[in-house]
Amino acid sequence: MIAIIDYQMGNLRSVQKAFEKVGHEAVISPDPAVIARADKIVLPGVGAFEDAIAELRRRDLIQPIRDAIDAGKPFLGICLGLQLLFDVSYENGEHEGLGILPGKVVRFEVPPEFKVPHMGWNAARICRPAPILAGIEQGTYFYFVHSYYVLPDDSGVVAIEADYHRPFCAMAWRDNVFATQFHPEKSQCHGLRLLQNFAELGL
Repeated sequence: MIAIIDYQMGNLRSVQKAFEKVGHEAVISPDPAVIARADKIVLPGVGAFEDAIAELRRRDLIQPIRDAIDAGKPFLGICLGLQLLFDVSYENGEHEGLGILPGKVVRFEVPPEFKVPHMGWNAARICRPAPILAGIEQGTYFYFVHSYYVLPDDSGVVAIEADYHRPFCAMAWRDNVFATQFHPEKSQCHGLRLLQNFAELGL
């Protein structure tokens, strides 16, 4: 079972529909017990980091996330779901994250001709061939909407880079943890391929 964590901070139904389109059922649930039983976990997210981490705490979802990752279950973070995995975010103050991956979340500092948020299609530079990137070619375009990005302490976790004035981490990967800054559910056939690859890990 694939569980999509419902903490009122993401476009949950579009992620669920994307999995359904590639032939895999995914349940949307706010229930820690359902998350604990799942074989694979997806943490989507749209909105402010501070609100998101507060909702995860309020709903007692942080420990099930940690337990699932520690148990080696495949885990996919999407957009804000990537950022939440890191130690700290500097979005509207300083806010502690999940601390799964060492590093921080910072705002784009770009020349005036670059708009923030960074919104639209951007080419992927694959740095490490993560299993969920099977069949996805170098230079594939994915869809982004974000004002903040992650700065991992360990550059070795960066699986994809994209450029917005300068390179930034567009996907992180460590062991069973995968997380994209872009939205695979909005990235047409290539995003669907990534979700299919995730759904079929270990099958």
